[in-house]
Amino acid sequence: MRMGFWLAAMLALAVPARAQFTDNMVRIGVLNDQTGLFADLAGPGSVEAARMAVADFGGQVLGRPIEVVAGDHQNKPDVGTALARRWYDQDRIDVIMDLPNSGIALAVQQVAREKQRLVIFSSAAVSDLTGKACSPYGIHWAFDSYALATSTGNAVLRRGGDSWFFLTVDYAVGHAFERDTGTVVRANGGRVVGNVRHPLNTADFSSFLLQAQASRAKVIAFANAGGDLSNSIKQAASFGLFRSMTPVGIMVFLTDIHAIGLQDAQGLMLTESFYWDMNEEARSWSRRFFETMRRMPTMPQAGVYTATLHYLRAIQAAGTDDADKVAAQMRAMPINDFMTREGRIREDGRVLRDFTLFQVKSPAESTGPWDYYRSVATIPAEVAARPLDESECPLVRR
Repeated sequence: MRMGFWLAAMLALAVPARAQFTDNMVRIGVLNDQTGLFADLAGPGSVEAARMAVADFGGQVLGRPIEVVAGDHQNKPDVGTALARRWYDQDRIDVIMDLPNSGIALAVQQVAREKQRLVIFSSAAVSDLTGKACSPYGIHWAFDSYALATSTGNAVLRRGGDSWFFLTVDYAVGHAFERDTGTVVRANGGRVVGNVRHPLNTADFSSFLLQAQASRAKVIAFANAGGDLSNSIKQAASFGLFRSMTPVGIMVFLTDIHAIGLQDAQGLMLTESFYWDMNEEARSWSRRFFETMRRMPTMPQAGVYTATLHYLRAIQAAGTDDADKVAAQMRAMPINDFMTREGRIREDGRVLRDFTLFQVKSPAESTGPWDYYRSVATIPAEVAARPLDESECPLVRR
C-alpha cells in the first residue's frame, strides 16, 4: 500500500511537470527579408545567428530539442502577418525573432498579442513597439528609433550641426526616425529646415538630393535603411553634398558601410549597440560567424543571437515554454552578454542597454576589411531609452 501511495504521488507530480510544455519541442521562427534590401543586415545571417545560439546552448532545453525555422516576409505586411499567423496557429512556433521592416513588425506585434505568443524584435526600429503599440508579449531587443535619434542627434548638435534636412523613407520606420530625431534637434535649440520622403527601394535619389542641397542645411540626415541608405549616400557623395553638409545616418549597419565603401561613407555619424570589434568576447563570436557567413555580423544579427540565448535561459529557469511565464522570467533575469552588461527588460518591453556613438573611419585610418568604426562616445542606457514618464505604453504603471 505504502509503495503504491508513493508511486501515485510521484506520477501526480510528474504530470503537471510534463504539461508545462506545449509540445515536445521548442520552435524559434526567424522572420525577415531573406532576399531584398534588408537581407544583408538581417536575412540569412540572422538565421545563422539563431542557430549558433541554439548550438551554444546545447541543442536542447529541459530535455526538449530546439528547432530554428526561417521565413521570408518579402517586405510585404500581408505576407508577414499571414506567415506569423500560420506559424503560431499551425506550426506551433513558440517565439518569432528579428522582423526588419517596422510596418511588418507592428502588424506581427498585434498578431502575437492576439495569439498570446512571444515576439522579439532585433531588426525593427520603430519605437512605437514599446510605446502606444506595446504588448506584454513583445520585446524590443537590439535598438529603437528613439535611442538612435537621441544619441546621434545630440552628438551632432554639440558639434555645431544646428540646421537639419531629412531624407526619409516613406513608411513607418522613416517617419519614426524623422519624428524622434527632429524632436531632439528642436529641443536642443536646432532647426529642421526641410524634409523629403522617398518610396521604399528607390534607385534614383537625384531630385531628392537636389532639394537637400537647396535647403542650405548644415546636416543631411538619412532616415532610411538597407539598400536605400547605401544608394542615397553613394549618390550624395558623388554630388559633393558632404563638402557642405555633415552626413548623419539614423539607422546604419556595418554591412551598409561595407557596401558603400569608406571613400564615400567616411565621416558619417551613427549609433549602434553592437560592433564586432567592441570587446574580446564580441570579436571571438564574430570570427565564428564570419567562418560561415564570410562577413562580420551586424547589430541585428548579434541581437538575434543574444536574444535567443536569453529566451532559452528563461525557459530553463521557468521550467516551461508558456509564453506568459517565459516573458516574466526574461524580465526578471539580468541580461549579460557581449552586447550588454547588467541589462534588463523594462515593463514596456524595451531592453535597457548602453549604446555607442561611432564615426566611420577614412580609408587611411582603416587597418583592413571590416575595420570601419571608431568609437566617439558611450550613451548610457538611461539616456538612450525614452523616459517612462513620456511613454504611451498602457503597460506602464502611472
